[in-house]
Amino acid sequence: MKKNAAYLQKVPFFQGLSEKELEMVSAVMIERLYPKGEILFFEGDPGEALFVIKTGRVKISKMSEDGREQILHILKDGDIFAEVILFDRGPYPATAEAVENTTCWLLSNAAMEKLLASQPLLAIKLLRIMSRRLRQAQILIRDLALHDTYSRLASLILRLIRREGKVTEKGIVLDLQLTRQEMASMIGTSRETVARILSRFQKDGIILLNKQQIIVLDEEKLREWM
Repeated sequence: MKKNAAYLQKVPFFQGLSEKELEMVSAVMIERLYPKGEILFFEGDPGEALFVIKTGRVKISKMSEDGREQILHILKDGDIFAEVILFDRGPYPATAEAVENTTCWLLSNAAMEKLLASQPLLAIKLLRIMSRRLRQAQILIRDLALHDTYSRLASLILRLIRREGKVTEKGIVLDLQLTRQEMASMIGTSRETVARILSRFQKDGIILLNKQQIIVLDEEKLREWM
């Protein structure tokens, strides 16, 4: 339990809690392992718990009426998700899938409600997370409605480097753990189109493709495509 509590200190959502409080949280958490490709829950399933990613990555997506997948988020270690069900008590609004072997901690609605009652600061943090994701959703809707595929891909790369990019002498390095198909599903286009645009960006000296990395060489030129 102490080991789990020590890990929780590194999760931004739980920062500010005392060691005793963290141990109380870890005592009511359920740890589950999800192999790559396993569905954690489907859109429309009864909302039962908030999830914290201990290790791995989780894809959050919705299906359009014509059967196409729209990826909303790719979440990683330390991220939380399914927080919205704590407020509306409704079903899960999207589908969650492990994109690699993933370990999550689950906090039931009842456990979270008890925790939020004793720690109002956590409720504020939850609202901030939800607000940030709402803004991201609004950006996605705007991009899909108003921008062409070049603009949408440029916007996606910029969002990813803000979240995970590492500044180096070569440029801003993004260790891309997304397939071309996943990137395509995030911006509403095809895998072939993503590959073609990435090649164009590389030809123009904006990025450098290196296996699973994208190195942004000229962020300003990338912004010009938006």
